[in-house]
Amino acid sequence: MTPEWESDAPMNRIAPKRTTRTPRVSGPAERSAADRTDTPTVPALARLHRLVRQDRNDPWAVKLLPRLVFGLAAVCTFFVIASESGSSFVTVCALILVGGLVWLLRRRAQLLLGLGSTLLAAAFTGYFSAVGDSVRASTSATVTGQAAFGYWALAGMALLGAWMVKAHPGRRGVTVVLADVILVIASVVGMFLPEAGVPLGFLGVLAVLALRGGTAKAVTARARQALGRLRSGKAGDPADS
Repeated sequence: MTPEWESDAPMNRIAPKRTTRTPRVSGPAERSAADRTDTPTVPALARLHRLVRQDRNDPWAVKLLPRLVFGLAAVCTFFVIASESGSSFVTVCALILVGGLVWLLRRRAQLLLGLGSTLLAAAFTGYFSAVGDSVRASTSATVTGQAAFGYWALAGMALLGAWMVKAHPGRRGVTVVLADVILVIASVVGMFLPEAGVPLGFLGVLAVLALRGGTAKAVTARARQALGRLRSGKAGDPADS
């Protein structure tokens, strides 16, 4: 017979509990968490102290101070100029809009070049049309407006025509610049021959868009194909006896 304590031992034995230990995080993760909990956020007063101190080893403070100074100077200058008259206010607003547009399009050089060239062409053509009317001693504002609006419409056509072509073979901004140069030359001719200024500019803009956009090459290729077919057809005909 087995002893009583041996028979009761398996019944009264309790299985030990298994305790799961959480893995201890060590390394960069633990250090970054400790840094986040230990180091408080930098207050505004400390940043102001860095800005005023101007340590050479602190690039944030060194770059920020000149930007603040020039920014405040520009704001004060624009405010003084804009408060002089209504035209000055409009000019300052236009300059701010142009500056914002340049900042937004700083990564699209060709579009920025085309817009700048269009604005300059509109200014020059309007000036030359007004000078031509003043030289001819014309007091009619309608003629000046018609000539200027005609040149401005052609400048807009050059800008849109350069970007309407899906696969443009060259640079679109250069195409707009060439068209605007021809348009300004046409406006100079219009100072002496008012009837020939706008039509000459129209033909020049069309020629530039056709040559730079690939239309002229396509037309030339088709013409060569047609001539080749005609020549092959003539060569295949029997000779007259």
